Parts: sequence; structure tokens; C-alpha cells
Amino acid sequence: MERIECDLCIIGAGSGGLSVAAGAAQMGASVVLIEGHEMGGDCLNYGCVPSKALIAAGKHAQAMQDGAAFGITPVNPQIDYAAAKDHVARAIATIAPHDSQERFEGFGIRVIRDWARFTSPREVVAGDATVRARRFVIATGSGPFVPSIPGLTDVPYHTNETIFALRERPEHLIVIGGGPIGMEMAQAHKRLGCKVTVIEAQKAMGKDDPELAAILLDRLRGEGIEVLEETAAERVDAEGDRITVHTSGGAVSGTHLLVAVGRRVNLDRLELDAAGVAHTPKGVTVDAGLRSSNRRIYAIGDAAGGMQFTHVAGYHAGVVIRSILFGLPAKARTDHIPWVTYCDPELAQVGLTEAQARKAHGARLEVVRFAYDQNDRAVAEGKTTGLIKVMVVKGRPVGASIVGAQAGELIALWALVIANRLKMSAVANMVAPYPTLGEIGKRAAGAYFSPRLFENETVKRVVRLVQRVLP
Repeated sequence: MERIECDLCIIGAGSGGLSVAAGAAQMGASVVLIEGHEMGGDCLNYGCVPSKALIAAGKHAQAMQDGAAFGITPVNPQIDYAAAKDHVARAIATIAPHDSQERFEGFGIRVIRDWARFTSPREVVAGDATVRARRFVIATGSGPFVPSIPGLTDVPYHTNETIFALRERPEHLIVIGGGPIGMEMAQAHKRLGCKVTVIEAQKAMGKDDPELAAILLDRLRGEGIEVLEETAAERVDAEGDRITVHTSGGAVSGTHLLVAVGRRVNLDRLELDAAGVAHTPKGVTVDAGLRSSNRRIYAIGDAAGGMQFTHVAGYHAGVVIRSILFGLPAKARTDHIPWVTYCDPELAQVGLTEAQARKAHGARLEVVRFAYDQNDRAVAEGKTTGLIKVMVVKGRPVGASIVGAQAGELIALWALVIANRLKMSAVANMVAPYPTLGEIGKRAAGAYFSPRLFENETVKRVVRLVQRVLP
């Protein structure tokens, strides 16, 4: 067995692991990177990239049916589902070289393509190699959680790891799970010519602001997607080419089934007990600096048991690099982390929702709102369905919620503001180009200051006084 000694061993070549590996190697550390599955992880191969590529195909199909208001005769698109999947594959293939083994070996990193397991607090075994490192980073990500619904294992079903390889268009896709993954795939498949039913045991999009989520759900239902809320899947069976999900509200039959009820952290193979690493089913137990109970071992991204987003893994990479390479104190925050559901309209959030902010700040909270239909660019493009809400405490935003066109782009401004603890005046002072959807953020800031300026009697008295004394 080969023995390797290094400064840093990273387990998992997804977004977070690759970021740590590249940064550490280029700053002079000796690095071993271990990956037992696909380079690029879930995001490149089964998540962010393929889902957004399929959503893009669905948008093109929908645009062909939505032109009447612009003087364009609507047509029913001729959809080649397999060709849409070819687009998905091309998107993955285009990005893959950036995450490839060859690229990272070019940084001087030793890449081992096998599964890792700890054998002691300082060593892991992967394939024919034993790696002893000064520090380890667990970046194993997560995979689809499959619930224990009676009969599910006896029928063919898809998860995000298999749905993108499907070449035959489903006649009727049943989606169990009304969260972001389920809803994105539901809309994409409906626009690509499938009948779609979503089954959700609680409220669909339940982690988002309910007022804004309702706007998205209205659009999805308006496009013909059946969304069954507070409806639990109790049993699944199949007969011939039909799959039936028996629910608390009756039976739903279709041709294909997608399970999208959440994610499960990938820790099973690691044998963490041998390394003295505390963990739960939700992930590795870490402190604010992402360090585990074994001070030599860190966990980042989904493996750290918190928010499950690719950009969080990338952010965590920067936190642990500061600590591992430079010995400097570093702590991970969550209050400035945005997330987006890439349906049409998009639904985005950063910081606290209105309900969370009211619970945390009570009467000190102010909520400012601005509607898309008051934005000139939205009117020009017929994208007037949407709303922004900004939660403000003593002049400083603590959260922002947006539903509407390009909400995922617009939320970035508020992520910047919250990350740097800026005040609403910073947004009000910004000059946004006209006409853009970006003005929505500035107008929200204006909605905060307007009553302070235009409904303030002291301001009016000062203005009248100044007007009398000016020459």
C-alpha cells in the first residue's frame, strides 16, 4: 500500500472541495484530493447545472406560446425531449474541464479517484493509498433523500441523480416533494410537454415567505401544474406502465415518478468514529470555524450540516483556507447567504423572512415593499408579476425577499448590503441605470425614506424656512 504525507487532504471534489484544493495548492500547500464518484460533484453532474439547462429549454418552449401580448402569434412548440436533454449534456460537458482531474493535477495536486475512509484521527485509506495529513477537509456533499414510503422501492422512480439521463418524455410526471427541486422540475417538464402533478405533505415552498411563494404557486397552477398541498404520499404501487401514488387525499396515477423530498448528507463511507469526529444524520458537528471535534478535521458545504447550496460550499472554502493555511481566526456566517428557486417567476431570499424578522425584532421592524408593476422595464417586457420586501431594523436591512423576473440576480444587491452591514442609505445613494429591473432595489430603498421625507412636518417646516431666507 502506498503511503502519502501531505499538508492537506480534501475528501470530496465538489464545489467546496475543489475551491479549497485549488486555493491551498496555489498558495504552496501540499494537497491530496480524494473523490470516489464524479469530479465536480452533485452541482455539475446532477444539480445546479443540468437543472438550469433543462429550465432554459422549458423557457424557450414557453416563449413560443406567450407572444400574443407582443403581437406575436402563439404557436404550439414541437418539442424534442431527447434533444433538450442533449442541451443539458452539452452544458455539463462544457463546464466539466474546469472541474476535471487533469486541471487539478496541473496545480500539483495528487488526485485519488476512490472512496475514502478514516482509519485513525490522522489517516485515511482510499484505494491502494494511505494518506496522513496535517489537516483534513470533509467536503462530501449530499445526495437525494429517499423516504420510506411503502412500495416505493418496488416501483421505478427517479431522483435528481437519474432524471437528467431520461430520454423519453414522460406522459405524466408525478413529483413527490414541493420544495425548490420539485417545483423547478415540475415547471420545466410541464413546459416541455408533460402533464405534471406535485404532491407535498405540507405547504409547497414552505421555507420561503408565504406571500411571495403564493405568487409563484399561482403561476405554476396557471400553467396547468397540479399542486396538491398538505397531501401525504402514503403508498406507491405500479401496474404495467402506470405508477400510482396513494395519498391522504386520494390516488394519483402517472407514467413516471420523481422523488424530491430533500437531501441526505454523504457521510456513510467515511467511518468518522475512527477519527473521533462527532456527527449526526444532518452532518458533521462543527464549531463556528467549521472545525469538528477532531481539531485536525474540518467540514464544509452540505457535510457541515447547515444550508445546502453550492455557493455556501464555496463560501465555506474561503473560511477554512484562512484558518488552515494562515492560522487566522475565521468564522462562518449564515445571515448573508442568499438562495433562489429558479422557476418562472424566480423566488429569492437573503437573511430573515418577514415572519422571522418579526419574531426576532418585534416592533423595531419596518417592512418596505415595491411591486414589479411599478417598474418601467418590467412593464416594457410584460414581466409585471412580482414583489420585493425588505426587512429593516434601525435603518439596516436584515432580510430581503423577492419574487419576479430575475429575482436571483436582484437578490445579489441585498446579499452585498447585508454581508457588509450597510444601511438603506447605501442603496438609496446608488444610481441604477434606466430602465432596468435593478431599479426595483433602489425604489424599495426609496419606499423606506419617502415617509421620512414627505410625511415629516419638521422637514416641511425646514424647507419653508429655507425658501424664505434664500435670495
